[in-house]
Amino acid sequence: MASVSYHISSLLEKMTSADKDFRFMATNDLMMELQKDSIKLDEDSEKKVVKMLLKLLEDKNGEVQNLAVKCLGPLVGKVKEYQVETIVDTLCTNMLSDKEQLRDISSIGLKTVISELPPASTGSTMTANVCKKITAQLTGAIGKQEDVSVQLEALDILSDMLSRLGGTLYSFHSSILNCLLPQLTSPRLAVRKRAIIALGHLVLTCSGNIFSELTEHLLSELKRNESTSTTRTYIQCVAGISRQAGHRVGEHLEKIVPLIVQYCNVEDDELREYCFQAFESFVRRCPKEIDPHIPNVMGLCLKYITFDPNYNYDNEEEEMMETENGEDEEQESDDEYSDDDDISWKVRRSAAKCLEAIVSSRHDLLQDFYKTLSPVLISRFKEREENVKADIFSAYISLLKQTLPIQSWLHASDASGKDDVPLIMLQNQVPNIVKALHKQLKEKSIKSRQGCLSLLTELANVLPGCLADHIPALVPGIVFSLADKSSSSNMRIDTLSFLHVLLCNHQPEVFHPHIKSLLPPVVTCIGDPFYKITSEALLVTQQLVKVIRPLDKSCSFDAKPYVKDLFPATLKRLKAADIDQEVKERAISCMGQIIYNLGDHLSTDLQPTLKIFLERLKNEITRLTTVKALTLIASSPLKIDLRPILGEGFPILASFLRKNQRALKLSTLTALDILVKNYSDSLKPAMIESVLTELPALITENDMHVSQVAIVFLTTLAKVYPSCISKISGSALAEVFQLVHSPLLQGGALNAIVDFFQALVLAKAATMCYSELMKQLTAPVYSSGLAGASLTLHKQAYYSVAKCVAALSSACPKEAPVTVNQFIQDVKNPKSSSAVKVLAFLSLAEIGRTMNLSAQRELKTVILEAFTSTSEEVKSAASYALGNVSVGNLKEYLPFMLKEIVTQPKRQYLLLHSLKEVISSSPANGLKPYVEDIWALLFKHCECTEEGTRNVVAECLGKLTLVNPSELLPRLKKQLSSGSPHARGTVVTAIKFTIADQPQPVDALLKGCIGDFLKTLQDPDLNVRRVALAMFNSAAHNKPSLIRDLLSAVLPSLYNETKVRRELIREVEMGPFKHTVDDGLDVRKAAFECMYTLLESCLDRLDIYEYLNHVEDGLKDHYDIRMLTFIMLARLSTLCPNAVLQRLERLIEPLRATCSTKVKAGSVKQEFEKQDELKRSAMRAVAALLTIPEVEKSPAMAEFSSQIRSNPEMASLFESIQKDSASLPTSESMDMS
Repeated sequence: MASVSYHISSLLEKMTSADKDFRFMATNDLMMELQKDSIKLDEDSEKKVVKMLLKLLEDKNGEVQNLAVKCLGPLVGKVKEYQVETIVDTLCTNMLSDKEQLRDISSIGLKTVISELPPASTGSTMTANVCKKITAQLTGAIGKQEDVSVQLEALDILSDMLSRLGGTLYSFHSSILNCLLPQLTSPRLAVRKRAIIALGHLVLTCSGNIFSELTEHLLSELKRNESTSTTRTYIQCVAGISRQAGHRVGEHLEKIVPLIVQYCNVEDDELREYCFQAFESFVRRCPKEIDPHIPNVMGLCLKYITFDPNYNYDNEEEEMMETENGEDEEQESDDEYSDDDDISWKVRRSAAKCLEAIVSSRHDLLQDFYKTLSPVLISRFKEREENVKADIFSAYISLLKQTLPIQSWLHASDASGKDDVPLIMLQNQVPNIVKALHKQLKEKSIKSRQGCLSLLTELANVLPGCLADHIPALVPGIVFSLADKSSSSNMRIDTLSFLHVLLCNHQPEVFHPHIKSLLPPVVTCIGDPFYKITSEALLVTQQLVKVIRPLDKSCSFDAKPYVKDLFPATLKRLKAADIDQEVKERAISCMGQIIYNLGDHLSTDLQPTLKIFLERLKNEITRLTTVKALTLIASSPLKIDLRPILGEGFPILASFLRKNQRALKLSTLTALDILVKNYSDSLKPAMIESVLTELPALITENDMHVSQVAIVFLTTLAKVYPSCISKISGSALAEVFQLVHSPLLQGGALNAIVDFFQALVLAKAATMCYSELMKQLTAPVYSSGLAGASLTLHKQAYYSVAKCVAALSSACPKEAPVTVNQFIQDVKNPKSSSAVKVLAFLSLAEIGRTMNLSAQRELKTVILEAFTSTSEEVKSAASYALGNVSVGNLKEYLPFMLKEIVTQPKRQYLLLHSLKEVISSSPANGLKPYVEDIWALLFKHCECTEEGTRNVVAECLGKLTLVNPSELLPRLKKQLSSGSPHARGTVVTAIKFTIADQPQPVDALLKGCIGDFLKTLQDPDLNVRRVALAMFNSAAHNKPSLIRDLLSAVLPSLYNETKVRRELIREVEMGPFKHTVDDGLDVRKAAFECMYTLLESCLDRLDIYEYLNHVEDGLKDHYDIRMLTFIMLARLSTLCPNAVLQRLERLIEPLRATCSTKVKAGSVKQEFEKQDELKRSAMRAVAALLTIPEVEKSPAMAEFSSQIRSNPEMASLFESIQKDSASLPTSESMDMS
């Protein structure tokens, strides 16, 4: 400690030296000392250091002054509060000094101090006290308007402080406001501008009253309209406030907009520009409140976007010819008005920007945009001011982006019909767009050419194929930009990427007449020294190769003459070892494409090129791309001769299967598969064996996708090289069996294994015969012990084994009857364990689905007997078997099953399950003769008291309706008027089963009548409402087009179900305890689930503010519903951040309440876990809210996040959530590979 103060006092001594270098070095050393965390100053040193630094601020030498200012920053955190106040006082006094240099240095000093003050959340009072001191001084300085530069500096510092620490200055807000408002009329525009910035920071944190005071003041001044100059300032101020705190301006818009509309008509271009800027900020920040004014604002924009009073756009064609001599005349005649005074372009630009804001925020008005706005924008593509033209282009691009059909996870068929109208309207306007642009592609100005290209690129993406008729008009422009020596590299890159999009989105034939002119400039670009151009050109070339010679259809175009240009240029890049990684990869892909499409024209060049591929395979950086290129070449219909490189290449590929890189393994397996299929005669057994040894390690349940691809490859081997099957027998087969018995096996991997077994049996290898495979498949089940032993394998594994057994039986029909008999004996044998019986029934089911088992007389009785088994698993397996065996022989089994359902009420549930299997798996025309009988039978049971039975009946009804929708759907509809709530519920659930995510014939009929079924959302019976919500949720998830147009009618009833109903909450006495039960909880939960689904599929049809009201209620509801609404809130903050911002204050309260609840000390463990989970979920929502841009400006959020930081428990929870979310995207992206 002593040494530190000694060191510092020696520095202070040097600072008084007459030599400026000494002073400089000493100050520098002090700076170093202060930046150390460990330094502690005693009171005496503090005083001296502060005094010295303040003195140095007035040093004669500028460099010493600058260093002294820099020292103030680290000093603030190291000294006591009253010392900081001394610093601030001195600086504020210096601000008012006469010396300009001192004023500047002091203002820098103040800014430094403010930026170093600890944020209010740390709970130190210092910040508040210091800020109050500064504020009092600054407002004084701003008010005394003697020297403008003092005012400007003071306003600047005030803005800084308000933006960082606005909340701490709460008590000063009204005095700050009173000090700032007069500045809006200051004679100096710079002062007004800074005052507007300061007000913008003030409105973020000020109270409602102060905000209203400010708005009232602005409104009254706008109405008074003293002079145009002040009106301009007030409009700028309104726009500035709306940009910073749009959600607060919303409520005053009714009064503001008409005033601004009125000022648009004043003859003053700057004023108009500010008006449009204000409109733009309203549209972006208060979407809901501006809604009624949109038509009006849009009308003004369209009027003023063409506002160019000082320029005569004559008919364009003539203008093009006359410009040379026309311009001189104009200059002479128009002497008194020079072009520099013309600021009408600012009006046009701000109108274009405002239009862009409207277009990008109002997807629902698309059709109107294409009617009114699109033609006007197209007519303005001829704009003479470059900056304005850029904004007009960007507004049009915005319009195109809005038109892009939403690429969601839904199938294309479900993109509802209304989306096509704008596309058709756009299609009709394409000729005008091309007409307006194609000449500009040859203009000198690079900026406007780039604008044209990005617009055309967007157009080609939105409407693939729309430019087919206009290629002749566009090619000259493309060639011009590629060949033009003066164009920048970016210009060329943009042109190439447009050409790439064009080639990808149009039919090859339309380009054939232009290849001659297009190819040479592209080839020149391949040789360009700048790597980005090269890489883009290679991408275009790859696409051009496909165009020159499309292999998937016959084509008369002769590609041969162009090979001599394409090939050498690409080869040169392929050979170069010292080029950019991306260029290397694209050269490999491009050459692969050339060999694939044009390999037969390369003659002697082919082999040397393939040898280069071999080199690239050995290089770690390029191996993945090369594997993909080789896969392409091997699959070429031109049968390229790969023999010379297979000998060396195959072992290299085999070694890749050992590597850790997952993408490399997958690509290599695909490559090997193609090579084995197409080049079987060139491969030697040794080569195949080198690959076989690598395969067992790839077949594991840890990575199902790699396993699936590996098994597909094994299947190919078994088909192409039956002789090598004996080699497979060992470990690879053991791994496959391991996988069959894994609980994770399903879908694609299971189908691959089924195919593999069939290929194995057909390969007729002695070791792999039918009986051997059967034994290995079923061994784990049979060895699992005697009767009474429970199931050993996972349930899923039984289904997998059964599927494989059925596959083997269908491959060897001769062996099948024996197997079936064996299974029937197993079931009859009382000693069989339930596991054996389950497997037997499931296998019979899988075999019976495709084969007719009517020869087995005992089968029916065996199954019916099993219905009385004590084991639930056996019962359900038997019911599954009965259903599937019936599918294989409807004539015999279906009538039998229907009779049993009527006569055996006890077994009804199992028999109905069998019936469900029949209806799900049988072809429609097979079922047609039985529909009436089944229908009548089901309707007898739709009022059954058991909910489980009703659900099965509903599923049967729904799936049966799909057999003959036009007749059966109306019958379901009739049942809606049934008196029994059970029957109504069953019918509504049946509809849920008719909605699938694939397109189906029933869709059109459903669309017409789903409204009637949705009316049950208002059903008096609680359960019917619950199943109606489940049906609505299914429709919203799988086929939104069914319900999109009904939302306006359905949403009120949906929202109605989210309310807590007191009358449904009852008290149940359990011994001495009273327990409340809420019967309405399930319905509410279903309603919130629907709301969440609508977010994903019908966001554009929701009034998000109304929606948020209900989310807000949900945040205070029961545990389950709170969990759901937290997830909704997180989703909302990414989907519509602006709306959430406007409601922040109200949304944060419940989150804070959840995060700070304490569980009663004596509660059970579950209660603690529940609360923990709730808090985590709430924290996730908070983390999502914090990602919204500008959220930190909200005082409520700032306060809450400081509360989180100051409470250790919440802080650690928040940190762990952030770690989770940080690690999430990476793991997701890994799964994509």
